[in-house]
Amino acid sequence: MPEFSTSSILDIGTESSDSEEIRLQKRMLVTAAVLVVVPAAIWSVTYYILGEPVAALIPGGYAFLTIINLGVFAATKRYRMFRATQLIFFLVLPFLLQLALGGFVGASAVMLWALNAPLGALVMQGRKQAVRYMIAYGALLIISLVLQPSTTIDNSLSESVVGLFFLLNLLGVSAVAFIMLNYFVGQRDRIQGELEREREKSEQLLLNILPEEVAADLKEFGQTEAKHYASASVLFADQVGFTQFAGRVSPTELVATLNEIFTEFDDIAERHGIEKIRTIGDSYMAASGVPVENPDHAAAMARAALEMIGFIDSYADVEFRIGINSGPLVAGVVGTTKFQYDIWGDTVNTASRMESSGEPRKIQISEATRDLVHDQFICDPRGSVEVKGKGEMSTWFLVRERD
Repeated sequence: MPEFSTSSILDIGTESSDSEEIRLQKRMLVTAAVLVVVPAAIWSVTYYILGEPVAALIPGGYAFLTIINLGVFAATKRYRMFRATQLIFFLVLPFLLQLALGGFVGASAVMLWALNAPLGALVMQGRKQAVRYMIAYGALLIISLVLQPSTTIDNSLSESVVGLFFLLNLLGVSAVAFIMLNYFVGQRDRIQGELEREREKSEQLLLNILPEEVAADLKEFGQTEAKHYASASVLFADQVGFTQFAGRVSPTELVATLNEIFTEFDDIAERHGIEKIRTIGDSYMAASGVPVENPDHAAAMARAALEMIGFIDSYADVEFRIGINSGPLVAGVVGTTKFQYDIWGDTVNTASRMESSGEPRKIQISEATRDLVHDQFICDPRGSVEVKGKGEMSTWFLVRERD
């Protein structure tokens, strides 16, 4: 046998293609319709017992029509038709019941139930439609006042019964309005919570692609300008004999090894305030002093490079070359889709040459970098090296930090 629950009843008109907003609106309207059916049925029976058969027909008719309307909605999923008819029921039937009982006093202010129409339109259609229903509600109140013959009770109900119905109508309308709004706020908070979690995920993904400062500019202004840096340091690291290594291990092991190494490189870079620029295959590129300028950029990069080489030394069959150069460069975001933070300039090209002309398990640095770090680090001169596109260049090997 099928199982029925409150959730399944409220979702009778929902579809898999519905947005969260539409699904919430449908559940809200079904909730309001079901909440009003119960007191309407009780009102109908009570009025009939107390000798008001005409008045009994109106809430009874509402309960009957609403049940039919819910069935049609469940079968057809035609939300707009269901919403329009249900809001009209909310608005018109209390007015008719008030006329049947002789006005405001005799009907125990039953017209208050019609307030569910503009309130429902506000959360299920928007402010524009809600204003129209509110105007209609006000017009019916005025008409009720004009048509009311007197302030005396014009039905067979006793004053005590009329007073009791005043209390029940006030409580009923207040309860329905509170339950609807409480449900709406609860669902809204849930949706906002989900949106906030998704926003945090998107924020983290963005920060994994771009530096925090650049990401902030893009979010606020929709663009970011390239920036010139008078002095920064650039590091390139590349695996030696990658082709041979890739031929000895499985693709899964190859990717796992690179991921392990570059994850550690990322951690080292973060500890030293260095910005990872990108990885391409078995190559790793980072910069110090961008996007936040750092007067100690060369020393920070040197410490990071020594840690990277130290980590690589733990692998028996993996070797890396590292090259570092310092100088002016330009940094910024390229492209309008799939943003990428990048750096340009001769400083970058020379850093790449420092790596490609270096030796395994060593850190080759240019003269510009050596001049910035030699007071803090021991550097062994390598001598002149033929560098592609640059000719003869004096280079050094970074050995360790001075005591």
